[in-house]
Amino acid sequence: MTYQDISASGRRAGTNSPYGGRSAAPVPPPGLPRRGPGGRRALAALFWLGLVAAVLPWWFDTPAGSLAGRTDLLTAAGRITGLVAGYLLLVQVLMMSRVGVLERWIGGERLSRLHRDLGATLLVAVLAHLSLIVVGYAGLERKSLLGEVGSLLGNYEDMVSAFVAAGILLTVGLTGIRAIRTVLPYELWYHLHLTSYAALLLGFGHQFSNGAQLFEPGPVRTGWIAGYLLVLAALVWGRVVAPLHFNLRHRLQVADVVAESPDTISIYLTGRRLNQIDMLGGQYFRWRFLNAGGWWQSHPFSLSAATNGRWLRLTVKVVGAHTADLRDLRPGTRVWAEGPSGTFTAAHRTRERALLIAGGSGIAPLRAMLEELPPGAALIYRARTPADVLLHQELDWLAQARQTSVWYVIGSRNDSGPRQVMSPEGLRRLVPDVTRRDVYLCGPAGLVDEAVRALRRTGVPRRQIHLATFEL
Repeated sequence: MTYQDISASGRRAGTNSPYGGRSAAPVPPPGLPRRGPGGRRALAALFWLGLVAAVLPWWFDTPAGSLAGRTDLLTAAGRITGLVAGYLLLVQVLMMSRVGVLERWIGGERLSRLHRDLGATLLVAVLAHLSLIVVGYAGLERKSLLGEVGSLLGNYEDMVSAFVAAGILLTVGLTGIRAIRTVLPYELWYHLHLTSYAALLLGFGHQFSNGAQLFEPGPVRTGWIAGYLLVLAALVWGRVVAPLHFNLRHRLQVADVVAESPDTISIYLTGRRLNQIDMLGGQYFRWRFLNAGGWWQSHPFSLSAATNGRWLRLTVKVVGAHTADLRDLRPGTRVWAEGPSGTFTAAHRTRERALLIAGGSGIAPLRAMLEELPPGAALIYRARTPADVLLHQELDWLAQARQTSVWYVIGSRNDSGPRQVMSPEGLRRLVPDVTRRDVYLCGPAGLVDEAVRALRRTGVPRRQIHLATFEL
């Protein structure tokens, strides 16, 4: 088995920046202390308690023996799924609020996955609620299904807006399917996703005007209203107040744009009080470059160097019109940033040692993380050609300064060398103690999926595998 070492392949364009250099910061010797899962477990407990509290009023309001017939059962099931759907919608919007405590305790990556999975459950609950209520009410009133739909729309307050809200959630759910999402422009998908806020507001009225457990004044109704107000307050704080404070405080702007390869650039940013930004290597921001062509677009990019108090750097692969425009950014362009976000960091490891697996521009967050991991980490960097290896001089220097083993694995996924490396036997040969390490993965979806399968066959527990996903 052979691995091509390109550490002597010459000076990279990325080292020409006056803001660059071998290391973004003095390398800290001990590594960051670990952060435990206590906060995440507390939030999980609150979620389940909230779900029970949402359904409990129906239980107390339903006398024993009242569910005697088929229509009663259908109507009861419709009311239960309605309460569940209302609660899940509040949780979904809260997860989109970007409020700091959720980002710190759960992390943007895990929030993205939970949001996607919970969204499917919400869609099923909404469709079940709508179907069960229509069928149940049609049986009680002895009408056809279409007749009952007309009756609901014409005779029940706020029901038209409720149907519109259901349509919005169905649209958001369908566009979240990976096969559909991959063919949609990011900005179109993003703005369609934001319409779920409208679903929250449109669905609010019918819950309190028609909901059997919520239309009467009392502690249950008051509790639900308080839940809505809490979520709206979190939205305003996470989406407006906190970003405004961050950007007024730090006033970020473009300092330099440097070509790392033909299709990858590094953007250096300067600003005020950069030493006071509380962030970790591996985290990401959502960036909005305030020029004529980019102010309306926001994209998540991780930093490719640890903080040093002088500048920030993000390394971006040019894959579309927006990222291509970033090549033409002028020094002095103001930047709006939201973050930092994510638990893809050295502080969230479960073991003292780590294995990092990168593909292409996926090296960016891992390169920053190397400065904060304890000595003795290992890095496998996959690339199709030597020209696709980014920041290699910095990686070679960090390998010496941090006692890190670095392997550059060059070739296509079908070549024998890379296939052997990304097998259980190959991983154990390079890193014999791989099952006792945390593994951080960042790169193309195919590489990540292949690596996860190999790691699981090798015996690495799932809790020790960390993925970088920036979807929310």
